[in-house]
Amino acid sequence: MARKRNPNGAGSIWQRKDGRYEARVYVPQPDGTRKRKTVYGSTWEECDTKRQELVRRDRQGIPTPTRSAKLSEWFPYWLEQYVKPPERKKTTYAKYETHVRLYLIPQIGAKRLESLGVADVRRLLAAVKRQASAATAKESHRVLRSALSAACREELISRNVAQLVPAPHVQPRELNPWTLDETVSFLEAARMDPLYAAFVLAASLGLRRGEILGLRWGDVDLDRRTLSVRSQLQRVQKELYADTTKNRRSRVIPLPLMCIAPLRWQRLRQKAQRVAAGTDWLNDGDYVFTTRTGRPIEPRNLSRSFERIGQSAGLPRIRLHDARHGCASLLFAAGVQPRVVMEILGHSQIAVTMNVYTHVSEDSRREAVGHMDRLLRRRRGRPE
Repeated sequence: MARKRNPNGAGSIWQRKDGRYEARVYVPQPDGTRKRKTVYGSTWEECDTKRQELVRRDRQGIPTPTRSAKLSEWFPYWLEQYVKPPERKKTTYAKYETHVRLYLIPQIGAKRLESLGVADVRRLLAAVKRQASAATAKESHRVLRSALSAACREELISRNVAQLVPAPHVQPRELNPWTLDETVSFLEAARMDPLYAAFVLAASLGLRRGEILGLRWGDVDLDRRTLSVRSQLQRVQKELYADTTKNRRSRVIPLPLMCIAPLRWQRLRQKAQRVAAGTDWLNDGDYVFTTRTGRPIEPRNLSRSFERIGQSAGLPRIRLHDARHGCASLLFAAGVQPRVVMEILGHSQIAVTMNVYTHVSEDSRREAVGHMDRLLRRRRGRPE
């Protein structure tokens, strides 16, 4: 019985002079082109199974290189198919693309996926450390590991060699957020600043910079004293845009009383600015914090204002993001449960809250060792 002819694009099978069977199918390549791939089998059924697998991958858009692709070919495909929004955030794509362009392709782009070895990865990390820093090399290692994991899932390679090489050790940045008195001094110095309400939210609730600037009046309920954190304002290269929160989930936070008056003042001030700007007013997003003409505030400008006020008040220099660390430490010092702090800060894992965003003050350490004075003195005074 004659076998059915395969439809167009499904390849064809024939028997060779040596008795083996051969099939050829046009398949997509990592660079977007299509090339002919040949498979063999000792029987027609074995060869047809391999042919069907090629057709299946083709219909799913999975590349099947006729030869092992170079990393310079694989990285752009991976960025486009696995990292480009909406698969990942724009900030993630921009960061990954930068590492691919500046470090990965120049160092290992000429290597083929199957020939990349542990020694190549080690040389890459050493080169990036010399060119930039250990922290940059650690991030490049993460990007490479992710790209090779995708290649494993597409069955282009059998192992991820980046997982066999430990990431460079990075000395943790020593965090010294402001003390309670220093935070109060900053807020007093910022009282007359147009962005005073934003700084109060940063200090009392630990909101991220983008979350503060992404707040809309529809997210603020001053009567019920709640704040809904739904989005953030981000600057990626030349684009200022509204995005979801860092972990893509919103949260509702009760507002402290100290936030109510500054937010009411901000609303009145913004209404006056709207009247003064007239037809020049532009606030399509109904943002809480805007310029004099209703446009969103650049994230870097908020940080500049924060640093300027802190410097004028004679306080130790810290980043705006460090106020988030300070908020977490103050909440812990007040006896707030870790799970509650996690929800306020918007972390997806409590380990992040405990390991990164808490700073033990010197007063807390002194109080802790004071317990030892009490305990050991009592025991030492007992008769033998």
